Amino acid sequence: MTRSASWIWWCARRKRSGAGWIRKACAVIDHPSPNHGDRRGARPDLVVLHYTAMQPAEAALARLCDPAAQVSAHYLIAEDGRVWSLVAEGLRAWHAGEGAWGDVTDVNARSIGVELSNPGDAPFPAPQIAALETLLRGVLARWAIPPERVIGHECMAPARKADPGRRFDW
Repeated sequence: MTRSASWIWWCARRKRSGAGWIRKACAVIDHPSPNHGDRRGARPDLVVLHYTAMQPAEAALARLCDPAAQVSAHYLIAEDGRVWSLVAEGLRAWHAGEGAWGDVTDVNARSIGVELSNPGDAPFPAPQIAALETLLRGVLARWAIPPERVIGHECMAPARKADPGRRFDW
């Protein structure tokens, strides 16, 4: 029996039509990670982007779901644009580690973590970036996160992290 099952995530888009909100479906593969916790009363107001520093995406998927690794993210996006949901957005994924963004010191409790499958020195393919843009539209709308609060891992932990790296086109 496989843990993965395809499902449709209905992402609210911040666009009005005469009939109300327009919704766009984003196909996401559900692959729950056991590595998560409670948000400790916090609400997401940041998105942190990462690269996996490994390939293929399936290797990163295995690590992000390995209880011994004690790491996770809310989403993983493969080079071909496949998106896996690993941790529900209402839960605290373990992706940021030590660091801070402004007055936010428990970044995991206050953020949605998105891993991009990339070794760290390769360009990010167009299908992967298109999937990221679609995913971010939904996440930002659901949590009312302004675009300027989408940051790289390097922004909140500059002494120890470099991702998503110089190849990521902000």
